[in-house]
Amino acid sequence: MLEEFKEEEIVNKVGGRFKLSSLIQKRIVALNRGARPLVELQTKNHLEVVVKEIMEDKIYLDQSGEVAIVEEAKPLDGIEYDDKGPSLEDMI
Repeated sequence: MLEEFKEEEIVNKVGGRFKLSSLIQKRIVALNRGARPLVELQTKNHLEVVVKEIMEDKIYLDQSGEVAIVEEAKPLDGIEYDDKGPSLEDMI
């Protein structure tokens, strides 16, 4: 048994035992269907992969109950916007 299940941290992180169970089941199905793991582990055990993804805040259940992947924040520095919007003269 994985050590993470002995502590309440993983249950609290997800929002309860039912949500944890649902998240684990849905993510394992996705991994079985060929989804790429979001963490690097030297194991083929999908349960261990999913638990590590949860503990590293890589996945969560969205409001519709589906597995959502946390996107890495991308810095906005260096982005140039082509459209500056309408000028005040255009708006009158």
